[in-house]
Amino acid sequence: MIQVHHLSKSFRTYKKEPGLKGAVKGLFRRKYETVQAVQDISFAIEEGELVGFVGPNGAGKTTTLKMLAGLLYPTSGTAQVLGYVPWERPDGYRRQFALLLGQKNQLWWDLPARDSFELNRHIYGIERAHFERTVQELSALLGVEDKLSVMVRELSLGERMKMELIAALLHHPRVLLLDEPTLGLDVVSQKTVRDFLRHHNQTTRTTILLTSHYMADIEALCERVLIIDHGRLFFDGRLAEVLERYADDKLITIELGPGGPPPPSQLARHGEVLELTDARVRLRVRREQVIPVCKALLDELPVKDIDIEETPIEEIVRRLFARNHSPGRPASTN
Repeated sequence: MIQVHHLSKSFRTYKKEPGLKGAVKGLFRRKYETVQAVQDISFAIEEGELVGFVGPNGAGKTTTLKMLAGLLYPTSGTAQVLGYVPWERPDGYRRQFALLLGQKNQLWWDLPARDSFELNRHIYGIERAHFERTVQELSALLGVEDKLSVMVRELSLGERMKMELIAALLHHPRVLLLDEPTLGLDVVSQKTVRDFLRHHNQTTRTTILLTSHYMADIEALCERVLIIDHGRLFFDGRLAEVLERYADDKLITIELGPGGPPPPSQLARHGEVLELTDARVRLRVRREQVIPVCKALLDELPVKDIDIEETPIEEIVRRLFARNHSPGRPASTN
């Protein structure tokens, strides 16, 4: 469904010197630099796959999705989606894919979401009965049936994102490109969106490429991940392999009650001490030791609150980056 071969994208940006003097200088002699947003990436995605596309901010994820959607022309390389070259923007391709950007709205801000859906119905030539059935099914699955006639500006962030999903799926695209669909949502809305995407993928066999900074999204939805950093693809494989090799620990944060902090030597027996103050302790602990360590800390310390977190995606990417660029070791995407 998606084939990418040695795709690259660079941008030429103007570097302005500070102050009025720099502005005047820029009128006569400008300094430019070339930014490599995406560098020689290749991958293939089969029909019905739900693949996570992860990496830190500025890694090249959104740029790649925009090229696959035909919004950007690549500097070099080729790609095919559904047999089409995306940036040629043929009508047959545009009717079979959808791009949803978590930080961009496609719905009209001052109109009810249903009016925007009607506009999309006319754009895609969707038959009325089919349109009504689709809106009813999707809004029921996402729990927003009673919000279809509410002005978009008056909806909560979670409700707006659900409406954006409905708008993207009205024409039943075969390929769905999702860029941070749960960005800024509360945990309840995040779970609703994740459950919906899993159900939609399983029932319609829609091919989905998903970017997210939330590890919970990737773990809940994706068996396979692509990891990108500084425009280069460093890993393409099973998520379980990433977790086994690069996310073998968790972060434990403890808010302390009266009594003061314990000595560092006491905490070091349980894991790596990342932070130690009168009110807070933060440890990095091996994944398999989290439960016994939490039990021991609850017995030993005046615990007011305890929080267990996954290793952030950025940290996993950093470890993978360090491994692939360690001395004497060539970079690898396998």
